[in-house]
Amino acid sequence: MPTLTKLYTMEEASQHNTKDDCWVVIDGKVYDVTPYLDEHPGGDDVVLAATGKDATDDFEDAGHSKSAKELMQNFCIGELDTSAPIIPELEIASKKETANYSRNLMDLTKQYWAVPVAIVGISVVAGFICLRKK
Repeated sequence: MPTLTKLYTMEEASQHNTKDDCWVVIDGKVYDVTPYLDEHPGGDDVVLAATGKDATDDFEDAGHSKSAKELMQNFCIGELDTSAPIIPELEIASKKETANYSRNLMDLTKQYWAVPVAIVGISVVAGFICLRKK
């Protein structure tokens, strides 16, 4: 009887990115390496930097030994759900919301034009006063 494998999305795995709760994704599998962080020969910061993304290339580039790859299997908690989008879908603002934003921005621009004009005016007057005194 086959064992059921828990599926995790990349978004779920990326939420576990602290020293107290650290998951990494390598070769489509999700690993909870929290208990191993203090023992990792490269330091915990190297592992923490690999969270929130597919760390397969980082893992392979480090040249891990066969025993390291075997040890890694002890921390496997599931597989990456490849049917879920890697990047959550973005919310697209409606044209009406964009128009409202543009209108609000124009209203603010019209409302606060007096402040820069006043600063320029005061600067010009102060300049003339200084020149007259010389």
